[in-house]
Amino acid sequence: MSVIVRNCPSPTGDLHIGTLRTALYNYLYAKKHGGKILYRSEDTDKERSTLAFEENIFDGLVNVGMIEKETVIYRQSEQTSKYRKYLEQLIAEEKAYYCFMTADELNAEREEQKRNKLPTRYSGEFRDYPADEAQKRVDEGEKYVIRIKVPKETDIVFTDLVRGDNKTNTRELADFVIAKNLDSPLYNFVVVIDDHEMGVTHVMRGEDHIPNTPKQLIVYEMFAWTPPHFAHFPLILNADKSKLSKRKNKTSVQDYLDEGYLKEAILNFLILLGWNDGTEKEIFTLDEMVESFSLDRVHKGGAVYDMKKLDWLNGMYLRNLSLETLTERVTPFLSDTIKKYREEKGEELFQKILAAVQGKLKKLSEINELVLFFYEFTPASTELVCNPKMKVSEEVAKLAINGSKEVLSSIDEADFTEDNLKEKLIVKIKELKLKNGQLLWPLRAVLTGVEASPGAFEVAVILGKTESLKRLDSFNV
Repeated sequence: MSVIVRNCPSPTGDLHIGTLRTALYNYLYAKKHGGKILYRSEDTDKERSTLAFEENIFDGLVNVGMIEKETVIYRQSEQTSKYRKYLEQLIAEEKAYYCFMTADELNAEREEQKRNKLPTRYSGEFRDYPADEAQKRVDEGEKYVIRIKVPKETDIVFTDLVRGDNKTNTRELADFVIAKNLDSPLYNFVVVIDDHEMGVTHVMRGEDHIPNTPKQLIVYEMFAWTPPHFAHFPLILNADKSKLSKRKNKTSVQDYLDEGYLKEAILNFLILLGWNDGTEKEIFTLDEMVESFSLDRVHKGGAVYDMKKLDWLNGMYLRNLSLETLTERVTPFLSDTIKKYREEKGEELFQKILAAVQGKLKKLSEINELVLFFYEFTPASTELVCNPKMKVSEEVAKLAINGSKEVLSSIDEADFTEDNLKEKLIVKIKELKLKNGQLLWPLRAVLTGVEASPGAFEVAVILGKTESLKRLDSFNV
């Protein structure tokens, strides 16, 4: 059987991390099995769906490399006449019916059921209402919904490819609504029609859709259609095990791209949210993901969203980029100030600086703060230089800086290299009876004026002898 999966977000918000994870798992499964991926915008929620959200979702999938810009998107909102035909068929076959209960009547029914300690569900008031009388009321303009006739006392069984056998008895289900009217079908109806007509073989989605599956299987049964295979992925959770929400984490994929997380790192992070290959391996190329992915390794329990893990992964990807690629990726994130310095001081210096800070980058948006001190000197505070943890007192700081100035002054510009600096400074450290950190910490702190930066040798060489001595001369305890 040829595998056909579908990626079908509802355009009621921006591309969500959970939506992208589902799209990724579908993508990997289809690619591994030589299958096809269909893209559908499930925009039947007319009040909440917008074209702007749809564009954000599918542009986001383009930006992370999941789809091509030219990918054809199927929209449910454009299929109303088709859905109407199927609704009319079920009504004509008396497998569905018009229900005229008002919201107030339904509320009153639920309250009565609560008082009697009964399950709160639709009682089936219009299930056996004469079809001709119902049609007359519809023709006269009375408001209605369309409900499906759920078979009574029947087990609805399916085998979830992640979770195993699942059984629901229809006594737990009321005759559920499949359309607000003939021109306003609802989710559990239209997805069945579309998945059948599009030839979908595998419906793979979040576990929050598990309660929908028995309802959809009832619709399949009404049309005597063979249902697809189902697989339900674990939810992504906040640290407190609540469902991932933007109140506690950023959930928009575009927000992460705008912050400078690489698309490769985002996808790598997401595959690990609910899956592993059974080894300690954590870094996967997209091709390796396709090769390794299998549904039997998808977890059943929820996956906790760990920002520290994402930062670590992104940093790993950034460190492994070639300098040419890093330059290309980082350029859109440069501030006007750094762009100006880059132009004024030259590309050669910028490339040296970029290579020096590459190992410190966790996301591209950090680039400006990491490189600014190379161009703009801010004198270091005494608190920064005199570090108790490094056992650097004011006396030690003076000794270290004066010793460093002696060493830097003694080296010719032509020989001002990391190796020479290291060799001579290590000799000076021994001469002053200091530990390495007692000299190198204050040296680095004075040269940069910041808490974290590349090492002292590397910074000094990039700054050059003259600028390094100028900065060291500025330090006074």
